[in-house]
Amino acid sequence: MIQLKSMLNCIDNSGAALVECVQVLGKKRPATVGDKIVVVIQKQRSLGHDLSAAAQAAVKVRRGDISHAVVVRTRKEYGRADGSYIRFDDNACVLINKSGDPLGTRLSGVVGRELKKKKWSKILSLAPAYV
Repeated sequence: MIQLKSMLNCIDNSGAALVECVQVLGKKRPATVGDKIVVVIQKQRSLGHDLSAAAQAAVKVRRGDISHAVVVRTRKEYGRADGSYIRFDDNACVLINKSGDPLGTRLSGVVGRELKKKKWSKILSLAPAYV
């Protein structure tokens, strides 16, 4: 259950490490896996001491930027159609652009299977596994 002011880990390589949810799009309820949200980047991923031109170009977002994201893991357990319940260790998201494509080129960590049902196939193709 992701709602206003919820903090999420960003699991792509877009440059963000920690984001804060400021709005859930398309629902009046809290967001679950596969839902689109609006986030503010709170913490930027560190790339080391010396930032070369190539490293600076790889950073797609900065601290304070507003972006759209898709929730891929939630700490709150939720039920599936087969009767099983699943819960992840953290809340996590993937940043996307206006057309729905992921900003990053890699994902670190598993994502929920509900993304397949909600037509986020580009995120699923980047993920190492889905549960």
